[in-house]
Amino acid sequence: MLVSMLRELCRLMFRVKVSGLEHIPAEDRLLIIANHESFLDGLLLGLFLPKRATFVVHSEVLKNPFFRLVLKLTPHLAVNPGSPLAMKQVIQRLNAGENVVIFPEGRITLTGALMKVYDGPGFVAAKTGVKILPVRVEGAAQSYFGRLSDAHPRKLFPRVSLKVLPVTDIRIEQHGQHAPLSAKQRRRIAGEAMRNIMQHMLYQTHQSKTLFETLLDAMDKFGAKTRIIEDMNQVEDTYQEVLKRSLALGRLACKVSVSGEAVGVLMPNVTNTLALILGMTAFKRVPAMLNYTAGTAGIQNACIAADIRTVITSRKFLEAAKLEEVVAQMQGLNIVYLEDLRNQFGMLDRAWLMGYALHYPRAAIEPTQANDTAVILFTSGSEGKPKGVVLSHKNILANIHQTIAMLDFTPADKLMMSLPLFHAFGFTCSLLALFNAVRILLFPSPLQYKLIPEVIYEKGCTVFFSTSTFLGNYAKHAHPYDFYKLRVVFAGAEKLNEEVRKIYHEKFGIRILEGYGTTECAPVISANTPMANRHGSVGQFFPGIQHRLEPVPGITQGGLLYVKGDNVMKGYYLYDQPGVLVPPKDGWYDTGDVVEIDGEGFIHIKGRVKRFAKVAGEMVSLETVEKIAHTAAPDCAHAASTQTDANRGENIVLFTTDPALKREDLQIVAKNLGAPELAIARKIIRVDEIPLLGTGKTDYVTLKQMAEKAA
Repeated sequence: MLVSMLRELCRLMFRVKVSGLEHIPAEDRLLIIANHESFLDGLLLGLFLPKRATFVVHSEVLKNPFFRLVLKLTPHLAVNPGSPLAMKQVIQRLNAGENVVIFPEGRITLTGALMKVYDGPGFVAAKTGVKILPVRVEGAAQSYFGRLSDAHPRKLFPRVSLKVLPVTDIRIEQHGQHAPLSAKQRRRIAGEAMRNIMQHMLYQTHQSKTLFETLLDAMDKFGAKTRIIEDMNQVEDTYQEVLKRSLALGRLACKVSVSGEAVGVLMPNVTNTLALILGMTAFKRVPAMLNYTAGTAGIQNACIAADIRTVITSRKFLEAAKLEEVVAQMQGLNIVYLEDLRNQFGMLDRAWLMGYALHYPRAAIEPTQANDTAVILFTSGSEGKPKGVVLSHKNILANIHQTIAMLDFTPADKLMMSLPLFHAFGFTCSLLALFNAVRILLFPSPLQYKLIPEVIYEKGCTVFFSTSTFLGNYAKHAHPYDFYKLRVVFAGAEKLNEEVRKIYHEKFGIRILEGYGTTECAPVISANTPMANRHGSVGQFFPGIQHRLEPVPGITQGGLLYVKGDNVMKGYYLYDQPGVLVPPKDGWYDTGDVVEIDGEGFIHIKGRVKRFAKVAGEMVSLETVEKIAHTAAPDCAHAASTQTDANRGENIVLFTTDPALKREDLQIVAKNLGAPELAIARKIIRVDEIPLLGTGKTDYVTLKQMAEKAA
């Protein structure tokens, strides 16, 4: 009777919703695992799961009289997670045929994200061979029974859900003819496997919605008056203000477009740009993010590929960025200025906004599905004409949830976002912050090398996403104390330079976490994390991403990486097939990268297929050529390309800003690194600076043209 009363009381107060009960097997003994959000978790699992089980609790919990009273209602086992003998008692219970409930984190989350996963529960699962039943607890952390910081919103009775996933297990297999694994190695491998199960559980239980609905959910969760975003106007806007701007700008965009139309957005990193993007998606307009650094031809080619007829921009921005001439030379496009559009927001529009849309935003917007196109981003054009990458709401939100399952970001954080919003990295990371109450500072240009470190210091930013090239330039101008509050620095979009990694460690005491992704994957595929980091790799695959390696002729180690998952794009818009969606074959995207994956799932990139030179019949990675040069002259910039050679097939050309670099220097370094003789550039060309794209990547198209001219 007491159990029934408690169950109804919890159902009434916390509106507990349980799903996935069909995944619970009838007879098997189970190791039930769950994320640990609050002191309520054990009670909720005991009341709402139809399996009687022994609860593994921390011995410290029994010191509390209330929990001693509650635990009298169910079998329990008090253990100290730090004791090597603790898990033996759990194994005995499972071997006796009991079901056991355990929290692999061993403590209640302090961040709202996954905490450290102990090896013990994984070792128990591997040792006994039991089925593992993952259960996601969601919402309890917001209650006063949780342990989140004051930066997180609290509710007296938040809505709580329990989501049961299909059973799985942990098997430790011995591969090849290597020596048998030691007990310590088996325990560590099992612990890693348990962490992966927990991360997949967090990802798999997310629900696909639309970008605008996710904004509304965030506003409901964190509060409409929460200050969330700031640009260089130095005004911090709340969720309510972002909603108001989004609805107004979305309605204005409707005046110059039709439902489902792709509309070019040529705007800087300001709050209004993010609001315009969200507002357009709310009314089924598709923002196509144009790269304003690409020049007239690049922008025009992007518009042709995505069949764009209208471009929204700002006179103030064009004047400040000196882009008037670039836009004036564009042909066949309807250029619409925000300054003119504002004059079209009449009395009826204001009445609609203030009297209806702001109060009932979910009813005011156009019905949109998760699989509908949310945005068109463009490849950098580093290897040819830009391609339009068509991403759905589901693609972007899947990647955000994959990231959240691997990393912790909290409302106590502040993100410095200097990467442009037309860049996939900048686009998705900005939305990730917005949807998780991480305060955002939008900075107009990543090229302000002296100013950005000062702004990071002044504003107290804690999270920074950038590229290796930009990070290296910031380090040259930053004071050693400028980055004192940065706790997370991520590098992506290009390979992290070893000298950049070193200077951040030595000068600032910061460990840069390197990730890997492509625009086509919305964009992140893998990342090193504080919980799993390996030097020289780009981390482990995010949950929900399948992969396979295809052999490449002439390359013996690794293979061509193909990936598949909810974050993989709907398809391309190509220059020679304007507006025609070309989807990836069978959902598999060819990354074009040759990678090697080690035994623990860490990805090591060998280079792009297109960045291998065929010299005298041998395949040589141009990234190895660049690595040799960076090692020989770490304070200068280097980039490798090729030129046609009638006798050798191709010659490798090294462009460098070092006036004193000689081929003999490269030979010494190559020998020390164990690199092949063919990886030493045949020709060295000195330049004042290496040409870069607006995204910070090396402009290899221009370098290739320069190399061929030098032949």
